[in-house]
Parts: sequence; structure tokens; C-alpha cells
Amino acid sequence: MRVSRAQAEENRDRVIDVASRLFREHGFDGIGLKDLMKGAGLTQGAFYKQFASKEDLATLASARAMESATARWSDAAATSSDPLKAVMGFYLSTDHRGEKAEGCPLVALGSDAARQNAEVKQPFEDGIRAHFDVLENLVGGPEDPTANGKALAILSLMVGAVTLSRLIQDETLSRGILDSAAGEVRRIAGRDVPA
Repeated sequence: MRVSRAQAEENRDRVIDVASRLFREHGFDGIGLKDLMKGAGLTQGAFYKQFASKEDLATLASARAMESATARWSDAAATSSDPLKAVMGFYLSTDHRGEKAEGCPLVALGSDAARQNAEVKQPFEDGIRAHFDVLENLVGGPEDPTANGKALAILSLMVGAVTLSRLIQDETLSRGILDSAAGEVRRIAGRDVPA
């Protein structure tokens, strides 16, 4: 049965969405094409009509995940009178720590992406730059000469904190990592006030 062009595009989009989640949950090499396509409700044979390779899908899924993460930061910032606190509130939370399939792609796939080809790495670099832009605006904007350095430090600290907190089985220590990172983010941003 032939699939219409519109249905083919819808199927392709669904595969990218599913791959974005499944790669974050299992890693690029932790899930095969058969299971990726099954997750999208399609056969493995349909994969080759839509994508050149698994790396092609990884590139598209990574871009989708990073765009979604940046949008999540921007949405949180836009809906709060204290945008930085709002971003920290969801990012450095135990809920986010547990969101493997929907959580931050930098945490879920960062070390995995570093071992991939340049095409797969590019969406991560683009996404990191977009995160820096959001943070720079939250801590002072382009007119503040220290905002860029603060944004670099804050993103590095937050990604590292969530990564470490996911590795720790001791709940008190894991939560302590997130709380300490939040305190340091406030200090770096010049907001030495309790959350």
C-alpha cells in the first residue's frame, strides 16, 4: 500500500520524535533500528525510505531534542517574574533528574555525542550556544560584559550537577548536589539570596 507524501512526512516526524526520546533514554548505541521503528509504530523497512542512515536519524533527533530543551528554558523564563529561578527550579530538580527520555539531551547524551561524527555533534553545539544565549540574557544581557562568562559557568555547573546527581544512588547526596549547584548558580548570577 502506497503512503501519501503527507503521511510519509508525518511518519518521518514521528520517528524523529520517538528517536529523540529513545536515544536520550538508551544512548545512540543502546537501541537498534528495529526497536526505534517499533516505538514509532512502523517497520524497520520503512526506515530506509525516510533516512540515509542511523547517524542521519541521530543528527535529526539530536537537533529536535536540543531545540525542545532550549524552548523549555525559554518558556520557563517567559512565565516567571524571576526567569533564572524558574529555569533553575525545573532543571535542578529531582523530577528533571529522573526524566531520562524527556530530560536534558546534554546530560543524557553529552558524552555519547562527543564520540559521534561531526554531523551528530553539530546539533549539540548549536543547542549549547542557544542555552548560553538564554542564560546570558537572564544574568545581565549583552550590555553586561560579565554575562557571557557567567552563562558559560552556569550551564557547565547545571549540566554537571544533573549528570552527577543521576549517578548517585544515595538520595541525600544526590539532592545535595542539585541544591549546592542551585546555590552556586545564584552566587555566580549575583543573587546571593536563598531560593
